[in-house]
Amino acid sequence: MTLEDLQVILKVAEFRGITAAAVSLNMRTATASAAVKRVESALGVELFVRTTRQLRLSSAGEKYLPQCEQALQMLELARNNIQEDQDSVEGELRIAVSSDFGRNQMLPWLDELVETHPSLSLRVNISDSNVDFYRDSVDMALRYGSPNDASLYGFKICDVPGILCATPEYIEQHGTPRHPHDLASHNGLFYQLQEIPYDIWTFTRNDQQFKIRMRGNRASNDGDLVRRWCVAGQGVAVKSCLDMSDDLLAGRVVSVMPEFRPRVSELWLICPSRQSITPAMRLLRDHLKTKCAKILKDLSEKEILPKDSSN
Repeated sequence: MTLEDLQVILKVAEFRGITAAAVSLNMRTATASAAVKRVESALGVELFVRTTRQLRLSSAGEKYLPQCEQALQMLELARNNIQEDQDSVEGELRIAVSSDFGRNQMLPWLDELVETHPSLSLRVNISDSNVDFYRDSVDMALRYGSPNDASLYGFKICDVPGILCATPEYIEQHGTPRHPHDLASHNGLFYQLQEIPYDIWTFTRNDQQFKIRMRGNRASNDGDLVRRWCVAGQGVAVKSCLDMSDDLLAGRVVSVMPEFRPRVSELWLICPSRQSITPAMRLLRDHLKTKCAKILKDLSEKEILPKDSSN
């Protein structure tokens, strides 16, 4: 049982449900559920009475939760008092980042952190491959998609809409597709993983889904190369709006068929365990949330994304 487990318990009590608590804490429902089980197991009592619609506090929970909340408030006060006496965050950030988002967005943000906190140092692994925390000697990884390994822990940074994009010159030469079926005559630019290209693109409009198998003459396991091909006018690509944000805001590429939405992914900062979370990692998490929220807001204000995408 950890402090994080107790924080989950309080959120579950507040929202009367594990799923809602997990959303509030930016974690997976399975992670929140495991935290509840650990606390109840350590105490030897059930804190919640499960019903088909929601959870409610048991008699033991009604006694335990108020004292638990007071204890956590005292610990938070003590932590804040200590932090006020510290001028800097120390330690080494050993992080794995993807090739595209890492090079074009993340690295300048990491430089800002080190400039603001000179006692921090960096070790950056840039790769689109799956991360092995021990083999690759990293403490955290910034990746699209929530962690699918129950042993991992992570912080959700934001939702990331995908965008079908191309250069204005490409669209002028090859025509503007109005419907996913029109993409059959266009050249797709593909990201591939383990030699398998992602050439089946899915779009949604008004709860209706369209799956299109694309054709194209370029594929790479490096997301940054796919972006560069797109900016060079070699075809159309489905990319993360964060990866393409600078090019979209500068007009080097445009959003194509914006009424048909590609998949929405999630950006997560993942680490091997709760015990590996450090003040430097929390600082990085907050920095990422602020930076990504600013990008999504800028894209929404330019009407490149729907207004609700920056929420």
